[in-house]
Amino acid sequence: MQKLSLIALAREQLQLARAASSGRSATTVYGGHEHVLRQTVIAIVGGRALDEHVNPGEATVHVLRGQVTLSASGNSWSGAPGDLLIIPDSVHSLEALEDSVVLLTVAKTP
Repeated sequence: MQKLSLIALAREQLQLARAASSGRSATTVYGGHEHVLRQTVIAIVGGRALDEHVNPGEATVHVLRGQVTLSASGNSWSGAPGDLLIIPDSVHSLEALEDSVVLLTVAKTP
């Protein structure tokens, strides 16, 4: 068994994102290419975004800190700490309205 503090990881990743030219930083906390399930803590500086991309499988975003907007197919959903956003199976983007950290969970399709 392994235990991680998402709060500590969020703080660490946000510091790295603030120092990065992209305004983003991420670390995979569980899984990876050899697993079906992958969980990644992603920090995004306010005003920055993850540009449009597609899912490798079913996915959710759990907002740990800040405010984000998930956009797909002309629709958008706002997320605040504690919110869980189900990512649609279409091209989508994620914008940080303020410094934000999310937990991305993906179950890759075979």
